[in-house]
Amino acid sequence: MKKISVWKEHTIIPEREELLENRTTEVAVIGAGMAGILTACFLQRQGKKVVVLEAERIGSGQTGNTTAKLTVQHGLLYDKLIRNYGKKKALDYLRANQQAIDLYEQLIKEKGIDCNFERLPSYLYSMKDRDSLIKEASAAASLGIPSRLVSDTELPFEHIGAVRFDNQAQFEPLRFLKEISRELTIFEKTKVLSIHGHTITTRRAKVEAEHIVIATHYPMVNLPGLYFMRQHQERSYVLALSGADKLQGMYYSADHDGISLRSFREFLLIGGGAHRTGEIQGSCGYTALRQKAERYYPGCKEEYCWSAQDCMTHDAIPFIGTYSIIRPYWYVITGFKKWGMTSSMLAAMLISDEICGKKNPYHKLFSPQRIYPAASAKSFFIDMGESIKGLSEGTIRLFSKTSPRCSHMGCALKWNPQEKMWECPCHGSRFEENGSLIDNPAKKDVKSS
Repeated sequence: MKKISVWKEHTIIPEREELLENRTTEVAVIGAGMAGILTACFLQRQGKKVVVLEAERIGSGQTGNTTAKLTVQHGLLYDKLIRNYGKKKALDYLRANQQAIDLYEQLIKEKGIDCNFERLPSYLYSMKDRDSLIKEASAAASLGIPSRLVSDTELPFEHIGAVRFDNQAQFEPLRFLKEISRELTIFEKTKVLSIHGHTITTRRAKVEAEHIVIATHYPMVNLPGLYFMRQHQERSYVLALSGADKLQGMYYSADHDGISLRSFREFLLIGGGAHRTGEIQGSCGYTALRQKAERYYPGCKEEYCWSAQDCMTHDAIPFIGTYSIIRPYWYVITGFKKWGMTSSMLAAMLISDEICGKKNPYHKLFSPQRIYPAASAKSFFIDMGESIKGLSEGTIRLFSKTSPRCSHMGCALKWNPQEKMWECPCHGSRFEENGSLIDNPAKKDVKSS
């Protein structure tokens, strides 16, 4: 069994040089994941001079750890959107994501990219709550989504129904990313240390840019924006099994402890075991996922395992647009809530239009400056409670000289025994056992006292 995603195992993207000299450009994109690369690609197509800065390797972050589903079916969402925002905004969310999927197909055909793109149905199933499925199916139908509530599926376990969305898609993300990044100016191993106005400082050089796009998964600048108060991070896990029958659809559970399923070549990908970053306890992580794999797919062999991290906004809608009203030339892409592939294309559409002065009908819905519905207050207070608890414990550790504390804001780190990593329950930064930084928003390593 290999601790690497099947995408990283099967795709090698050529290395790019580190930025060693100062540069001036129209647009600087920080982050070479799917969102950053697509945004740079769209901007360059419209005649903009673009530079992409990546701290590690192209696609080495969350893009390389996705399950790569392209679907407008984002869990129990449309009933919630209609209730919280109204039918018009729910329809905007649907249409924006449908357009994103279509653009993937268009790009793939246009460039002749062999990335195993295929159209197939997506199923939202439940083993516990049929009423929620009925409401979701009704909400989807009211928006014109080709969907229906079904009982028969390929799942090898009992469930109480599934909402089927037709004509969705799946693909191989890194093979796609490898091709669309070929013509872009990208600097790898170029970690951004700070951003002040139009100046980006990296380890060995500076970049002056008219526009700066922060596509680092989690925003790296605390002020302005305050994104650390507006979302939290969750981890989820994936196993790739051999020996299972190929699925003709994609599956996602409406239950918190359910599993996600799709096929890729000879493998079955099983996702699940989710938990808030820094709060692994009870039945979650690889342990929970392996128990279900053994129960539902006995005799199959685990070939690969990997994990991913997702930013969860309070209202279930990503933040895509101007970083802050006092930094109108900065842009942010974050809060994909486990639907990063569709949302990455959506981000490229929105950000490129905004920088190029074009009106986009979906701008207001995804704007980071939007007004939250009252229903989001519960999520806000939960996140604030977790942050206060983590900061309080971190302060105690500071004075008692115990360790470790997160280098982002000083929260007490928690040990993840399944991945053998330190995790911050406040804002989701992660560190190796020796304190070396893995995931932002932290920008430096931690040291033991």
